Amino acid sequence: MLRYVLVGAAVILTGVLAGCGLSPQYLKPEPRFTGQLVKVGQGQPVTVTVNDARPSPVIGTRGGLYAQSSAISVSGPAFLPRLQAETDAAVRMMGFTPMAQGAGNAQITLTLTELSYRSTEKNPLAKEAQLQAVYKLEARNGTRHYSGRYAATLNQGYASAPNEQANTDLVSQVLSEALQRVFNDPAIGQLLAY
Repeated sequence: MLRYVLVGAAVILTGVLAGCGLSPQYLKPEPRFTGQLVKVGQGQPVTVTVNDARPSPVIGTRGGLYAQSSAISVSGPAFLPRLQAETDAAVRMMGFTPMAQGAGNAQITLTLTELSYRSTEKNPLAKEAQLQAVYKLEARNGTRHYSGRYAATLNQGYASAPNEQANTDLVSQVLSEALQRVFNDPAIGQLLAY
């Protein structure tokens, strides 16, 4: 009888430990710019560049017993085309014509410098994902130059670790919020229109 109890306990313990191991996730977020902008340009060409300057695609881990094996990754190629399209759209909304390149054009360079995901445990039943996105923007027009740093944070509570789609949505949300902050800065349009 004792042998059956020990075998049963071992099976339960194995199930619990397996539940603590989370697999890695590879996200493809889609940042979006959804704001309205004041049209200050008159169709002037602006060279628009987006970059990913993060040292690693790993943004954090999902936590759990084996956190080192539950990495969450976002590679530049997974989101840069969408970020380029949204940045171009915002520049167009301001009344300018975005271009890939062009000598003598005003220029905007938008760089993602930080994207992080932290899983914290307040107690065994209450956990939280803390995300942060930081962009650096540099704008040039002739001899005039402007730069700014724009950050957004997001805290999301959960009972069980978010799946890949849920985390993709969270990362898309924090990237989008930071993008809103970039283009809500009126100094960018003023410099480009000068």
